[in-house]
Amino acid sequence: MKNGNYFRKVSENRRGNLLIGVSYIGQDCREIPESLGRDCGHFAKRLDLSFNLLRSLEGLRAFGGLEELVLDNNLLGDGLALPPLPRLHTLTLNKNQITDVERLLDHLAEVTPALEYLSLLGNVACPNELVGLEKDEEDYRRYRCFVLHKLPKLKFLDAQKVTREEREEALVRGAFMKVVKPKMRPKKIDLYKEYSAVLNLREGMKVNTT
Repeated sequence: MKNGNYFRKVSENRRGNLLIGVSYIGQDCREIPESLGRDCGHFAKRLDLSFNLLRSLEGLRAFGGLEELVLDNNLLGDGLALPPLPRLHTLTLNKNQITDVERLLDHLAEVTPALEYLSLLGNVACPNELVGLEKDEEDYRRYRCFVLHKLPKLKFLDAQKVTREEREEALVRGAFMKVVKPKMRPKKIDLYKEYSAVLNLREGMKVNTT
């Protein structure tokens, strides 16, 4: 059922239970509208806010009973802050601007203790081919090991089921698989080339005026 700019829908979750979901997709909103929380926060179990321009999640405080939260394709970065969501078991943050995976995982461990399904594809924090061709399978394996060390209750990570072998490796080696936050390197400028380009441009202008 459509109400304003959001859709209300009853669906079946990953556990086979029925839940009431709210979709507020592609509205170009920079923050969660107060009206959405006021109208839907008391009953929504699933909330889809994908394809917006969100940088803040402050409005989520009205949705304390959420079990599933979809935040794909937004502008959420390392300052992402969720309110306590004790029932949340599914969270997708695909294609945002998250670079510091350790900070995110520490935060999730604190505010989403029931989390079992997490996806971070398309963020710099998730080192796979979606964010850079220089990333390889070993980078991604180390990342999965570290995530499972931080969030040992996860059953699925990035749409892939967590295996028994991965869980065992995370117990033994996960603490040593820390993913280093990438540093933004300033672009190197070749002053000689820049100067030469200016000289060539000036010479070209002289030729055109003669």
